[in-house]
Amino acid sequence: MIGFSLGLLVRAVAALVAAGVLAGCAPLVMGGVVVGGFVATDRRTTGTQVEDQTIELKAASRVSELATLGHVNIVSYNRTVLITGEVPHADEKARVERVVAGVENVRAVVNELGIGGNSTMGSRSNDTVMAAKISATLVDAADLQSNAFKIVVERGNVYLMGRVTEREASRGTEIARSIKGVQKVVQVFEIISEAELAALGKATAAPAAAASAPR
Repeated sequence: MIGFSLGLLVRAVAALVAAGVLAGCAPLVMGGVVVGGFVATDRRTTGTQVEDQTIELKAASRVSELATLGHVNIVSYNRTVLITGEVPHADEKARVERVVAGVENVRAVVNELGIGGNSTMGSRSNDTVMAAKISATLVDAADLQSNAFKIVVERGNVYLMGRVTEREASRGTEIARSIKGVQKVVQVFEIISEAELAALGKATAAPAAAASAPR
């Protein structure tokens, strides 16, 4: 954790707790790091958040039945499923994708499984630190809503998920790329317009205002 200041670490831990570390990660064998989860400012509806959790659980269960020797991480955001990790052979990669795609309510699958041996514990520890750094830096960015991003880190590769505008996608990607040790950044975003973002903001503000109104 060289070069990772105490202040940044504190902000990172707070960000991870607020976002729900590993929430939404349903791996066959634990590996990779996911930042994101149930939060009040999530741009998905509550029903969609529950649906994504259900997809992850069902997909992980079905993948486990394949008895692959690899480690597979499954993350769903707005019914788009990202698969990361490693499997020994290309045919296993294809089988995992078919099984996940067959889960009820899955809209799309992004298969980023690597072919080869499983990542080491050292690699996964590095991924944890990297996810924390990215999360903390997003929190510090005044021009972004950090909770709009779900971060998946695997073998130094960063996968960014969320419903974001083109501006937010570019800025979030720029921030992730600035973190030392990042190998590549893959966008798994659902792009929305600025008008849609404004409408989402109004929809979120209305219940909050109603809750705070005097009775």
